[in-house]
Amino acid sequence: GQAERALQRAEVFYYHREAGKNLPQRSMPLRKRQKIQKVLRKEGLMESRVKQAVATFEEGYTCAQSVFSTYADLFGMDRQTALKLSSPMGGGIGRMREVCGAVSAMALLAGLKEGNTDPANEEGKEKIYLLTRQMADRFKKQFDTIICRELLGIEGMEESAKPSARTQQYYEERPCLKLIAAAAEIIEEMLLDDV
Repeated sequence: GQAERALQRAEVFYYHREAGKNLPQRSMPLRKRQKIQKVLRKEGLMESRVKQAVATFEEGYTCAQSVFSTYADLFGMDRQTALKLSSPMGGGIGRMREVCGAVSAMALLAGLKEGNTDPANEEGKEKIYLLTRQMADRFKKQFDTIICRELLGIEGMEESAKPSARTQQYYEERPCLKLIAAAAEIIEEMLLDDV
């Protein structure tokens, strides 16, 4: 009733006030933070993080790190752990130019939300596989592929594991910023509806 609405308004105010202070994620229990975020989204008060994901890539992080670390806190993972976990997925997994790192990040985030932990749960396995496929299909619908080398127009696997220098030309020639933004939009539409 009225008391619960007042509590929600107070929590929303608290969240906005405290979020601006960059407090550690552990300062509020995960479930409470998720409940507040859900109210904020419902009220149209929670900002999109698409620009944050793109800006993270522009700082020099990989495509996978940029997408994954932008949203991992919503599922209880701290930024450092998120950056470490997603770091080998960049460049199409270890710069082998296979599955796009932004797509891999979507799958990892889907796992944090809906992942199956019971090896006997066939329904759980099917649910996470279906969600992952649906997200990849949305990405593929926009770009015709989820394969890094095809997105970049590269023939075959990179010979070197050494990353390319991040120059102005690098950013101008690659579609990565657009790919990261698209992956972030898919995440916000498909994973954050009830977080």
